[in-house]
Amino acid sequence: MSGNVQALLQQALQAHQQGLLDAAAAGYEQVLALAPRQFDALHLLGVIARQRGDAQGAVTLIRAALQVDPAQARAHCNLGAALQDLGEPQAALDSYDQAVRLDPRYALAWDNRGNTLRRLGRPQDALYSYEQALGLRHDAPEAWCHRAIVLNDLGRFDDAAASAGRALQVRPAYPDALLALGNALQALERLDEARAAYERALALAPRAEVWCARGSALKKAGDLARALDSYERALALDPAYALALHYRANTLRALGRKDEAIAAYRQALALGANPTEVGFALAALGEGEMPASAPPDYIKGLFDQYAGHFDRHLVEVLAYRTPALLDDLLRAHLTATQDEVLDLGCGTGLCAPFLRPLARRLTGVDLSQRMLDKARETGRYDTLACADIGDFLALEARAGRYGLVLAADVFVYFGDLAPVFGQVARTLRTGGWFAFSVEALGEENSKGGNGYAITPSNRFAHAVDYVEGLAAAHGFTPVETRHAALRREHGRDVAGHLVVLRRG
Repeated sequence: MSGNVQALLQQALQAHQQGLLDAAAAGYEQVLALAPRQFDALHLLGVIARQRGDAQGAVTLIRAALQVDPAQARAHCNLGAALQDLGEPQAALDSYDQAVRLDPRYALAWDNRGNTLRRLGRPQDALYSYEQALGLRHDAPEAWCHRAIVLNDLGRFDDAAASAGRALQVRPAYPDALLALGNALQALERLDEARAAYERALALAPRAEVWCARGSALKKAGDLARALDSYERALALDPAYALALHYRANTLRALGRKDEAIAAYRQALALGANPTEVGFALAALGEGEMPASAPPDYIKGLFDQYAGHFDRHLVEVLAYRTPALLDDLLRAHLTATQDEVLDLGCGTGLCAPFLRPLARRLTGVDLSQRMLDKARETGRYDTLACADIGDFLALEARAGRYGLVLAADVFVYFGDLAPVFGQVARTLRTGGWFAFSVEALGEENSKGGNGYAITPSNRFAHAVDYVEGLAAAHGFTPVETRHAALRREHGRDVAGHLVVLRRG
């Protein structure tokens, strides 16, 4: 009987290798009828179950095989893949861990383990796993591609582009690697190259995700009509694609098609788009209650994405000069060095060169850790804290600690400034300085009479009399207010106010 089992198993294996799944499955079942605990037949029948889309059947069969021989790394790896299909990433990770314990040179298991770690929100661990896979198989295009995806997640866009390029050297017609390359290039503001990468991917496989990414690159480049077309092509392939609906709504809003934008936002919301972000966008269109501030997750995501090229984008593209303008204003009034200076929303540290000479000790706080990593590289801060500004100020233990608090281009993410004015007043010493910028509230954005409004760029603008009223209410003495162009956007100057107050 043993010889018959081996012959049947060999025939089933040959059919399986030829892609004849029905014949292979019938052969494995014949083996199991004669030898119910035959490891290979149980394991490979489980593999066929997964190939047919039956992940639960695959798990049951492969687990049965592992009860016969638990020392088979390939079976643990295949079990992990089936568990991942079932949406059980932690159980899948356990299986991949067991596979690499049994066979540390199993490159596929390391690669799959990285995919699971990425889905579990552990990008650094995933990167390590991909690099283990590549150390074993340096020419594996899948591992290079997956490494590119996680490097994008980590904000390492230059490295991501290089990794995707390595995948494409091995496999030029690789849509996932082209998508990863396009995403890296888009984050690096190399928008024409990003679009070209997406279009190469679409020529190979017209997927909704890629159309959506192409739309994003076109919108950033200011080509709103083609961006809208890309989002609509994505939705033609996947009508329930909430992100594409959200981005389509953003584009309609930018085109001035308000009613269509509102309808698109509501449709996106119904399909599961981020309710806070969509609610914020609807409020900017006059639909719904005006929020007190931009959603923290929106701010964090925005700046995490731009950390790698934030300074260059601001200076070269937006002609951003608020830090220098505030420095010029401060130096007209502040003559003594301050013991403690606080840079609210410090970002990558653009204000640090101006603040460092004014401070014996300089503290920066920002919501984006990736921004703070860049700020740390300047070497100009004594302390950096990753926190929401309001939370940081509320938890500041020492009242009257700081001699100067600066907020450059920060209050564009706050509508109601009363809470932060109160918190700054508490943390400033008597006679301490408070310097900041706000965007100017124009007549076209003066809805509701709050003294602030959301502009089409999703930023808040404030009226001077609103700022002056808050200053008086919180014990500040006005020192000087200057009107200035803070940056350029879509070829036009953005008007703002630079304000210096002093705590009485």
